Amino acid sequence: MPKFCKYLLVSPAVCGVILSVNTAAFAGEISSPSEINQPQVLANPDIKEKNQNIGQVTSVSQFSDVQPTDWAFQALQSLVERYGCIAGYPNSTYRGNRALTRYEFAAGLNACLDRVNELIATATGDLVNKQDLATLQKLQEDFSAELATLRGRVDAVEAKTAELEANQFSTTTKLQGQVVAVVSDVLSGDTVNGAEIADKNTTLGVRARIELVTSFTGQDTLFTRIQANNILSPNIGTPEGNLFFAGEDGTTNAAIDALYYKFPLGEKTQVIAIANAGAADDLTSTVNLFDGDGAFGALSTFGTRNPIYNQINGAGLGVTHEFSDKLALSLGYLSGTANNPTPNNGLFNGSYGALAQLTVKPSDRISIGLTYINSYNQPLLTGSNAATFQNIAAIQGLPEEEVAFSSNSYGVQASIGITDNIVLGGWAGYTNSQSLKGNGGDVDIWNYAVTLGFPDLGKKGNLAGIIAGVEPKVTSSNIAGLASDPDTSYHLEAFYQYKLSDNITITPGVIWLTSPDHNNDNDDVVIGALRTTFSF
Repeated sequence: MPKFCKYLLVSPAVCGVILSVNTAAFAGEISSPSEINQPQVLANPDIKEKNQNIGQVTSVSQFSDVQPTDWAFQALQSLVERYGCIAGYPNSTYRGNRALTRYEFAAGLNACLDRVNELIATATGDLVNKQDLATLQKLQEDFSAELATLRGRVDAVEAKTAELEANQFSTTTKLQGQVVAVVSDVLSGDTVNGAEIADKNTTLGVRARIELVTSFTGQDTLFTRIQANNILSPNIGTPEGNLFFAGEDGTTNAAIDALYYKFPLGEKTQVIAIANAGAADDLTSTVNLFDGDGAFGALSTFGTRNPIYNQINGAGLGVTHEFSDKLALSLGYLSGTANNPTPNNGLFNGSYGALAQLTVKPSDRISIGLTYINSYNQPLLTGSNAATFQNIAAIQGLPEEEVAFSSNSYGVQASIGITDNIVLGGWAGYTNSQSLKGNGGDVDIWNYAVTLGFPDLGKKGNLAGIIAGVEPKVTSSNIAGLASDPDTSYHLEAFYQYKLSDNITITPGVIWLTSPDHNNDNDDVVIGALRTTFSF
């Protein structure tokens, strides 16, 4: 117990010395060699008499350059007024911001330790006395049960930490997952393009994802995603209104759905190498509040992002360089046939999409994207039958594997935060596609939309959204067999994403298509969906 008490007495003095004399380590002032070589700490009164350049002080207020607001003020005050082992300069300054040598630190520490030892040995004075030691001992005895409990808790935490470290999934990889369950149905509409809509049954489908997020350096990311998806969009006779989260074949076969490696190249450049299932949002920002990759935000493919982005998919490379916080340039190339060695395929001889986008952020509330995409054999995924080239093989009079067309697309996207809870957005996209075989010619395709978002509506984490626009429409065509769309169909979509908990959200929504396939002879179609997203 006496040794313990000595430690208690010594500790504040030692800590104070470290705090006070170490302030120089954080200083921006560079002292001259003569200043650095002068001792700053007084070991005892006898030494003071030998060092006439240094003056002992009895109050910290005697230092003209020490203020109560200084971060080490209390430590310096204790050493000066309680222990009397700190001295200043003859001009009544302490110079706490100048550099400190190891010799000075040793001298200061030794001075205060000598003073503490002196107080312990004499046991005199009001600063350190037997009553203080008795009080400490009594407190230790009174709170012995609490101290024992605390020690037990610390031991338990250490044991659990050791167990977690021994059984963790990986030291470099984080495991996360997501399940999207969707109930959907065609609520209204009977006939499109002269055919009755047959897919009018209520359906339940699920998209499940397991994701491995790995980092080797803390700045890079190796992303691996395994997915199974049996959700199907209802067939209404046109690709308009299709659901973004829908799969392709309706099976639950699991496969590697995405695989990429992202790493920095310098301070302002990011590079991403994509091996499988890359998309535009892996390369750049789509500048849309409602782009939640099907799990959050908009329900439809059209409402999720400007349709011209859907011409980018597959494997390839992307680079984003940030010139500043307000300006970034993204470049990317993805091939849909990168792994196929057969003729008219491969990384550079098959279907591809090449993207260039300038993203401008004039303020924290405003984002603008200016996009150019050049693609080959990459049709739009939503819009009219004509705009998505549903019958391009028949029009060109060629087998599917010999079809050839190229496209140049231009888009502008914008998002404006009017307030923290109101976001206005939208986009416009233009695509010029050329038929390269069979019946030659080109077509002009336009699409546009206006969006209105209400973040945190009713509860933090919620999102309400309204989307109104025109899905891709052929406005002019000189390709034989591919006529312009005769009328205009409007896409109206509304949803409310409600956050039940940190891991569960539920999103009811409705999609209303007027004159589907841009044909006034078709019935209006209303599609309803209820999406529940589980994240873990």
